[in-house]
Order: sequence, then C-alpha cells, then structure tokens
Amino acid sequence: MSELCAVKPHVLRYWEQEFPQLKPAKRRGNRRYYQHHDVLMIRNIRELLYEKGFTIGGARQQLSAKPSSSPEPVSTVVAEEKPKVKSSPSINKKLVVELRQELEELLTDLS
Repeated sequence: MSELCAVKPHVLRYWEQEFPQLKPAKRRGNRRYYQHHDVLMIRNIRELLYEKGFTIGGARQQLSAKPSSSPEPVSTVVAEEKPKVKSSPSINKKLVVELRQELEELLTDLS
C-alpha cells in the first residue's frame, strides 16, 4: 500500500489517527486492508499535505468541508497520479507475494 500511494507505512498509521475519514479494515494479526475509498482518501491527504502545503489541521478541515458523496472519478485519479516510487523487480515480486497472501486469507475467511 505504501508503494502504491508513495507514503511510508508509519505515516499511514499516523494519518489513521489524525484523519477520522481514514479507517482501513483490520483482519487477523491486526493487518490493515485498504479498500478503494481508503486509497483515494490517502491520495487526497497526500496531495493536501505534500503538494498543496496544508498542515494536518488544515487538511482535516479541507477534507471535512468536501462533500463525501461525490468522490473524484477513479479514472482521473489513476491517470493523473501515478506513484512516484521507482518500480523494481524485487518490489514487484514482494507486492505480488503480499497480494497473494491477502487473497489466500480472504479465500480462507470466505470458506
């Protein structure tokens, strides 16, 4: 997740405490599962803090002022905001392994 949003894991955990809108689902072992709306929220927070220069409080106000019923379309978010992390075979392999583990856990939970 942190590679996808170009944010370190400890920053994501801090943002979960600071932004009430960011609530990833937690499963076995207290592992976080970020859904689509969580990814969009993280990208919005990152943009407000890193690109627009808001403080945590200012970003929180900005997000609470936005109507939550009309999120930005997914296609424009994905097309405009590509991760700024260099992709390497080791990162890709690690990501595939993590995704596979998560899918296997979901399959086990559904069974």
